Amino acid sequence: MDTLFDQHSALKNEAKTHTFKTGLDYFLDKNNTLGMMVDGSLSNYSVMTRSATPISYIPDGSVVKILEANNSRSGKKNNGNLNLNYHHTDSSGHELNMDADYGIYRLRSDQLQPNLYFDPTGGGLLYSDIYDLLAPTDINLYSFKTDYEQNFKKGRLGLGFKTEYTTSDNDFQQYNVYPTAKVKDTLHSNGFNYKENINAVYANYNRSFKGFVIQAGLRVENTNAKGVSNGFREAGAGFATYDSSFTRHYTGFFPSGAVTINKDPLRQWTLTYSRRIDRPAYQDLNPFEFKIDEYTYQKGNTELRPQYTNSFGLTYVFMYRLTTTLNYSHVKDVFTQLVDTADRSKAFLTKKNLATQNIASLNISYPFQYKWYSAFVNVNTFYSKYKASLGTGRNVDLDVFSANVFSQQSARLGGGWSAEVSGFYSSPAIWEGTFKTHAIGNVDLGIQKQIMQKKGTIKVSVSDVFHTLHFTATSDFAGQYLRASGGRESRQLKLFFTYKFGNTQVKTARQRKSGLEDENKRANSSGGFAN
Repeated sequence: MDTLFDQHSALKNEAKTHTFKTGLDYFLDKNNTLGMMVDGSLSNYSVMTRSATPISYIPDGSVVKILEANNSRSGKKNNGNLNLNYHHTDSSGHELNMDADYGIYRLRSDQLQPNLYFDPTGGGLLYSDIYDLLAPTDINLYSFKTDYEQNFKKGRLGLGFKTEYTTSDNDFQQYNVYPTAKVKDTLHSNGFNYKENINAVYANYNRSFKGFVIQAGLRVENTNAKGVSNGFREAGAGFATYDSSFTRHYTGFFPSGAVTINKDPLRQWTLTYSRRIDRPAYQDLNPFEFKIDEYTYQKGNTELRPQYTNSFGLTYVFMYRLTTTLNYSHVKDVFTQLVDTADRSKAFLTKKNLATQNIASLNISYPFQYKWYSAFVNVNTFYSKYKASLGTGRNVDLDVFSANVFSQQSARLGGGWSAEVSGFYSSPAIWEGTFKTHAIGNVDLGIQKQIMQKKGTIKVSVSDVFHTLHFTATSDFAGQYLRASGGRESRQLKLFFTYKFGNTQVKTARQRKSGLEDENKRANSSGGFAN
């Protein structure tokens, strides 16, 4: 390791987003209801990145060359969801809910990624490599679920099933840009198509006894997934097509249980256990490369597996206010974002499965109110350990004891005036498996006044008053030592005006939770700068 890359980047994000949501219920009779809900968002965005990286030879400290990569990326993120539902209830305690959901995501990205190499003075251009990267993605989500509940054995029994089907089609195209034309780079262009089917059934039962309450449940999930990545690769003096496919079939059992001792309502104890599965975001499986420059890029990982978490918790609630929770979680195959190496000097971000993650935490929260003053304080302390062996020189063995503190205080000042102060502090911790972060915190202030017979509100706020919301983190992994620091325009003065109009007594349509909630999170989520 004899080369130092001192990268400085500034990103400017601009986005215009329009969201929509509407729904209606049709009451067939007092026991049966049909409903429909439509929601979604339309977003256009642009990202401008200015990046300068002096590249130095460490033994004598001399600058060899300077890389400038001023990227521009524009695109669209459009999605829509349709929910059709049926609800039945009767006086004997039977309840049936049925939901059919369809969701679409249309993601488009066009990135111009120039790499200009200058001499050590920055005045003479040595050479350049310029790319145009196109990354369209179409995601379709289908879901149907049924939930049924009834009284059973002096308790409440719930049964249900859900089936989901997802397709994700990606066509990544990289073009080499020359002064007179651009030529498609077939070695770095490929398609990735992913299909996934999840089927689940569950049963849940809860019952109250004298002095305690029990809850027990079991969910069984079966997953069938197939991914196909195709393109070209070098083969001798020419090229050959490849088709890198994977197929996965797996079934998991996910029990849960809780016992609450409430003999004295002012002093309640609850013991919980649960096992859950978390699947990778769809874009995290996408093997395409998203570049900041030729030495820094992000790509997905087709071999990424789900992670499984077993959690045990003990909660004590005193006087309905003071809540203390002791929790332990063991995560198998935890997926996290790592900065790995390629071609000795290139760094790329990708998601990988570590062997295990263990977290022990203690959380204490307390709300307080006295006349015109109220406060809320939450303190969370935890011990976290990451461990994995990913090959020679790629071992992870980190642990840390950390604490997070959040406080919010508000006061009614009279005459329709009120004020609020909030802030948080996080001590050094581990981020994304290999980064050790420094402490960070901030303070926000706000004041507001009710006007127009309390129908209108004017609010003025300042975020990050002391401009302390800057991060610093270090990583020593895969032969590279990285120190990253940065921040955003977090100190902002904001002015708000809200006004309530219309009949506030009108009843809205029955609230529904979309059956695509988890799938929408996976479609929206993607780590790093590709998002």
